[in-house]
Amino acid sequence: MKTYKVAVIPGDGIGPEVINEGIKVIEAAASLEGTFQVEFTNFPWGCEYYLEHGRMMDEDGTNALMQYDAIYLGAVGFPGVPDHISLWDLLLRIRKEFDQYVNIRPIKLLRGAPNILKNIKEENIDMLFIRENSEGEYSGAGERLFRGKPEEIVMQTGIFTRKGTERIIRYAFETARNLNKSLTSISKGNALNYSMVFWDEVFEEIGKEYPDVQTASYLVDAAAMLMIKQPHRFEVVVTSNLFGDILTDLGAAIAGGLGLAAGANINPDRIYPSMFEPIHGSAPDIAGQGIANPLAAIWSAGQLLEFLGYRNLAEKLIAAIEHVLVESMVLTPDLGGTSSTSEVGSQVVEKLSEIYKVTN
Repeated sequence: MKTYKVAVIPGDGIGPEVINEGIKVIEAAASLEGTFQVEFTNFPWGCEYYLEHGRMMDEDGTNALMQYDAIYLGAVGFPGVPDHISLWDLLLRIRKEFDQYVNIRPIKLLRGAPNILKNIKEENIDMLFIRENSEGEYSGAGERLFRGKPEEIVMQTGIFTRKGTERIIRYAFETARNLNKSLTSISKGNALNYSMVFWDEVFEEIGKEYPDVQTASYLVDAAAMLMIKQPHRFEVVVTSNLFGDILTDLGAAIAGGLGLAAGANINPDRIYPSMFEPIHGSAPDIAGQGIANPLAAIWSAGQLLEFLGYRNLAEKLIAAIEHVLVESMVLTPDLGGTSSTSEVGSQVVEKLSEIYKVTN
């Protein structure tokens, strides 16, 4: 039997609560499949660790993580630790050192999920965002001069390399081709006359290699409007680090809320482990109450299973989540229910088992 090793970083706030349900579902899925098992190892990194040790993770933390097939992350961030520290010293450190240059975020309105858009059909909200995950404004390049003085100068430099831009756009074209869907590029070439003009040029260059893929290109402000008014325009989407970060949170809002938003940080070459996470943050205001919505963490667990090669199992897991949403009997308060985090996780396991037995 194949054994996969997964490093678990529960992190902060509701992270440990929702990640426990994801682990519960992964173990149930492995038991149903019967051909593999998953060994989980916990790493106590995060803001609490920072307050005790002065750093978000061990100095040799990435060396330790190299021994694993994948990383499963709960949430990062908590009051008392500046956001730029919690982000840069853990999440972005892992993304950069492991060259997880592809960020995948499905923006899909699942059956039974709340639809906040009037006169928009459920099936019209089905996008796959492919976000560049290693460069752009998140490169960490810049300077702050004359700190605290009237003449203070702050520079934040977005870095776009040809290698980085080509590889994410090519990955997006390959994905669109494999899914037989259109590909939309989102940039801001009219204002950012170096970085985004370059992005648009590379998108056009690579597009010539994929004449079978229908393409479109929008400015980011227009795209934000169209995602609300005409979401059917977007199937596979490729965009830069910063724009992708902003637009996928907008996408989460129209796909049922952050409690249903999953994300994957992929190293396509598989030289390094990839990382899977819900994108809702640590939600410290409800931490410890047992009412956090675990469905985003469970969806990201499905992404992890697909990455390991069990796409069919991952699709069954999504179907199980939809059954839970449609029945509306076991939901957390953010979705109008009264159930606990653990109860929702157990309900997904029950539905997954039912679907598996019927289809196998």
